[in-house]
Amino acid sequence: YCRTVFRLMETLQGPRKGLVGPWAHKYPHAGKPGPAIGWHAEERRWWDQWLKGHETGIMDEPQLRLYMQDHAEPASYYERRDGRWIEEPSWPSSNVNRTPFRLGADGTLALEGAEEPELGKLTIRSPMGVGIAGGKWCSYAKPGDQPVDQRRDDAGSLVFETEPLAEPLEIAGDAALELTFAVDRQVAQVAVRLVDVAQDGAATRVSYGLLNLTHRDSHETPEELIPGQTYTARVPFKHVAQTFRAGHRLRLAVSTSYFPVGWPSPEPVTLTLDTADTRLILPVRGPDSGPPPRDLGVPLDIAPMQAETLRPANADWTVTENLATGAVQIEITDDGGSFRIADSGMTFGGATVETYGFDEGDWGSFCARIVSDFALSRDDWSITTLTETDFSATPTHFRIRARLIAHEGDHIAHQRTWDCEIPREKA
Repeated sequence: YCRTVFRLMETLQGPRKGLVGPWAHKYPHAGKPGPAIGWHAEERRWWDQWLKGHETGIMDEPQLRLYMQDHAEPASYYERRDGRWIEEPSWPSSNVNRTPFRLGADGTLALEGAEEPELGKLTIRSPMGVGIAGGKWCSYAKPGDQPVDQRRDDAGSLVFETEPLAEPLEIAGDAALELTFAVDRQVAQVAVRLVDVAQDGAATRVSYGLLNLTHRDSHETPEELIPGQTYTARVPFKHVAQTFRAGHRLRLAVSTSYFPVGWPSPEPVTLTLDTADTRLILPVRGPDSGPPPRDLGVPLDIAPMQAETLRPANADWTVTENLATGAVQIEITDDGGSFRIADSGMTFGGATVETYGFDEGDWGSFCARIVSDFALSRDDWSITTLTETDFSATPTHFRIRARLIAHEGDHIAHQRTWDCEIPREKA
C-alpha cells in the first residue's frame, strides 16, 4: 500500500512523516525482504513528541524516507534487498523530475529529445497466460509470491526497451504511461510493467500498473469504449525507489490482461497503441545531497514465544499446464502450521489454499477458489472454522459462491452460505 504514504505526504496539512521500506505486508521491525529496522524506537520518538510533548528531534528531519533498492536477480522470494536509505524534504520532491521517454514502433525506448524514434501503431492481443509470472497482488514475503523472471510474460506483451544504460539511473515515486490507444471491444484492460533487464537477459519486475480502460476518465462514472475510436489514458504504476545499473536496460511491457493479479475483461481484446502520442513518464531522481540519513537501528531483541511445533509451516506456489487439454492451474499454499503455546497450553493453526485457473482459448473459463481453515483448542475445548469461496464470471455477471462453517467441539456453532450474481457493469 505504498501509494497511500505518498498521497498522505502530499495532501495532509498537519505534521506528518513517511517511511517506505522494501518490506512485504509486514511491520518494519519484522520486515522481509530485509533490512528490518528498529521500528519500536521510531514509533516512540513520534509518540513522545506528539503525546508527551517531549522534543525528540523527529520533526527536524526530512519528511519522507525511502529505501532505494538496488538490482536483484528475479526470484519468488527475497530474504533481503540490497540498497540504501534516502530522504526527501517533502513530497512531491524538487529532487525528482518527471522525465518523458518516447516509444518507438521498432520496440525502442529512449529519453525524449535524445533521438527521434520510428513512429507508428502497434497491436497486442495478449494470451491468457500473461500474468502467471506476476506473483501476488499483496506479497506476504512467502516463497512464490514475488514476481519471477518476466521474459515469459514479456513474450505476450508489447515490449519497448532502452539501449544499455551508460550510467546508473535512479527513480523514486510513481511512473506513468500516457497512452494513446484504440480497442476492438467496449470493455478493455491494460497492464503495464517496468522491468530491469540485466546484461545476461534476466528480467526483474520493478513496478506495474493496471487500468480498466472504461475508467480512463473517472472511477466514479466509467464509460464504455467505442471500438476503433482513439482515446487517451494515464496508467499509473505503483510507487517505488529503484536503481537501474549501468549496462542494464530498462524495459516497458504492455499487455491486455494480467491474471491472476487482475480479473480479465469479459472478452479477449486487441489494443492498438499509437507510439507517436504515447509517453512513459519516469520519476528520475537526482544525486544525493546533504548528509547521509540517520541510522534506523536494529529491531528489539525480544525472546520468541515458547511454543511446540505440531505441524511445521509451509508455503508453496505451483503452476500446472496441461498441454493436451490447455488447462492451466495456479495453486498457492499458505500453511501456517500448528503450534502449542507452552505457557497456556493453547493450540492453534490454520492454512489457506488459493487456486486460480483457466482453459486456454476459453475466455469464460477464468476461475478462483480459496479455502481457509483455522483451529484453536485447549484441554477438552476446541473450535474450528472453514471458509470456501468460489469466483467465476460470464460476460455480463460475476458470480460468488461461498460457505462458512464453524464448530465448537463436534457441534456446529454457526454456518452460512452465499450465492451471488453481480452485474459486471463495464468491468
